[in-house]
Amino acid sequence: MTNLKTRLSSGLLCIAAFLMVVTVLFLPVNAAENTDKDREYIVGGDLFGICMQTDGVLVVGLDKVETAEGTRCPAYDAGIKLRDIITEINGQKISSAEKVLQITEGTSSEGLNIKVRRGKTEKIFKVLPALGKDGKFHMGVIVRDSAAGIGTITYIDPVTGEFGGLGHGICDGNTGALMPISRGTVTDVKLSGIVKGQSGIPGEIKGVFGIKKQGALVKNKDTGVYGVLTNIPKELGQKLKTADIDEVQTGNATIRCNVSGKISDYQINITKITKNVSGGKNFSIEVTDQKLLAITGGIVQGMSGSPIIQNGKLIGAVTHVTVGNPKTGYGIAIRNMITQQ
Repeated sequence: MTNLKTRLSSGLLCIAAFLMVVTVLFLPVNAAENTDKDREYIVGGDLFGICMQTDGVLVVGLDKVETAEGTRCPAYDAGIKLRDIITEINGQKISSAEKVLQITEGTSSEGLNIKVRRGKTEKIFKVLPALGKDGKFHMGVIVRDSAAGIGTITYIDPVTGEFGGLGHGICDGNTGALMPISRGTVTDVKLSGIVKGQSGIPGEIKGVFGIKKQGALVKNKDTGVYGVLTNIPKELGQKLKTADIDEVQTGNATIRCNVSGKISDYQINITKITKNVSGGKNFSIEVTDQKLLAITGGIVQGMSGSPIIQNGKLIGAVTHVTVGNPKTGYGIAIRNMITQQ
């Protein structure tokens, strides 16, 4: 491993890298019981682009600093851990990796007061930066402050324009930590290609961000990403009621997604329903549609959030692919998503 001091990681983080991970954090299924069952939602299925800035910066790595006296990691020595979120340094609000670098390099050996958010608690650590061989002070943290990539819209509230997508949160690829959102934008996406899934190698939807801003991203939760659309794609028009998980049956269903340049429905088979498990593995699903298999090989990265429809109701969204068999994967119950909006 190279000797990194205060490394920046503020470029694009391909959402395809974390849209179809096999593990996921969970939320209670029964939290949806109070949802209005007669309410209709616009069914999604279209691709959308996400650009988000974090609330603070996420610690995704700790590294040693080379000094004249040897190597050490000041942040680690002070007690800072992976997945901590740095919110302030010496009383200054932190919103970018560049700000961390600026303050650290401009400091002295007297130390920095680092406020971090760890889970639901806040802590303050005294970090004594190390003077590196380059003549600058470093504290040995690798931080991330942004993410960008492609996903699929699940549903839209026709009255408010509020939407949900992905069916699981955006997590850092290094640590698996849910990224704390400060602000974000939603844009249109033009499909540019498909990498077919293979056993052991998940496939991927490739696309190019458009110039048209479609709305704002306001929440990144374990059950998906949420925001408000100011420009609802004209291709999305069908409204359906949602179903409780008790209404879902094993057998035929459809998923709606854009893997060919237009939104289409494809046949799947729901092979298992787990009513009492929380999170994004409420349904086990298998792609049976030969057209979809010919295009993608099954479930691919970027299809997260694709609506699942059965018996004329919106029942959930695709969330994960089984890496060993891209024809199979998992879905989240729609009420789990909506109650977290």
